[in-house]
Amino acid sequence: MDTKVVSSDKGFPAVGPYSPSILVDGRVQFISGQLGADPETGQLKETLEEQIVQTFANVEALLVAADMGFENVVKTTVFLRDMNDFAVANKIYASYFSDNPPARSCFAVAGLPLDALYEIEAIAVK
Repeated sequence: MDTKVVSSDKGFPAVGPYSPSILVDGRVQFISGQLGADPETGQLKETLEEQIVQTFANVEALLVAADMGFENVVKTTVFLRDMNDFAVANKIYASYFSDNPPARSCFAVAGLPLDALYEIEAIAVK
């Protein structure tokens, strides 16, 4: 098995001892949980909507770095700090996966790194 760390200067860097993403055998990418933090400022966006859009920009940066796109995503896991935000989050999420959406799990959690409101991890396949 051949593994390669994939990162992007256009995405938010890892905030701990883990890789932003791992590419296995050049075709399966495991993307670590991404937050709605701006890679230029290191700060979380203010609103839930802004955090979700930035989160997807950070995921996209990692996908592009592995020569993939959202169409390659087969599984996501979404973490919300408040399940009352599900409808808003779902609407924005759907705009990125309108055709053949990936399998997904969604959880409400007690807290997220940097006190974020939204986090997503993904698996993509070439």
